[in-house]
Amino acid sequence: MDLGIQNRVALILASSKGLGKAVAIELAKEGAKVIICGTDVAALATTKADIEAIAPNNVASFICDITDEGQRKNLVEQSIKAFGNIEILVTNTGGPATGPFEQFNLDDWKHLYNLLFLSAVDIIQQVLPNMKEKGFGRILTITSVAVKQPADNLISSNAVRTSLLGLVKSLSNEVAIHGITVNNLLPGYTTTNRLENLIHKNPKVNEVKETIPMKRFGTPQEFAAAAAFLVSDRASYITGQSLAVDGGWIKGH
Repeated sequence: MDLGIQNRVALILASSKGLGKAVAIELAKEGAKVIICGTDVAALATTKADIEAIAPNNVASFICDITDEGQRKNLVEQSIKAFGNIEILVTNTGGPATGPFEQFNLDDWKHLYNLLFLSAVDIIQQVLPNMKEKGFGRILTITSVAVKQPADNLISSNAVRTSLLGLVKSLSNEVAIHGITVNNLLPGYTTTNRLENLIHKNPKVNEVKETIPMKRFGTPQEFAAAAAFLVSDRASYITGQSLAVDGGWIKGH
């Protein structure tokens, strides 16, 4: 299937590794020009090289701490300088710390809010005017299945990520008339380094497989395929939705 994103320009946040990297690679395979960013210099260089092997001259990379307002502004400016436009935005973050409520102080919560919510709001505000002017845009936020079914020991993610649900639904209604879609993708338990680290710290996490109807963890490639579809021309009539890629783990509708 031709997704219709050949030569579209896509900015993917926190994309030097994990799900962000998988999404960037998938979009590059579909012919998009991709902009990747992260704070791990070595990982960013490796990911850029991996994408260049697939799509030479169609990738740009920038160091960016998405919790820093100045760096976010610079990222957007440099991205536009590199490819002239941003038509697809995928907001993503690293996973927040695990632990019970008592472990987090007020400064921790402020940091989490900036990381998980304000970073997305800020960059959306920066790219939206041009999308409206062009009459086309795809905005995809990556959160977690925890926004629909809270996960144990992940209260920080459970609490703060849910704010993006309201943003996605409300914003999608405001900008639909401009040819812009806004959706949310909810990764379930997926075989990334973060999951491997969680299992290393607590081997019982591996037992979650038994609560997943498919009896296995998902792959980053499966998640990225869903992301590529939602930001494509083929998904032009899908907006304001939150799609779980979780093998059926969420018990509700």
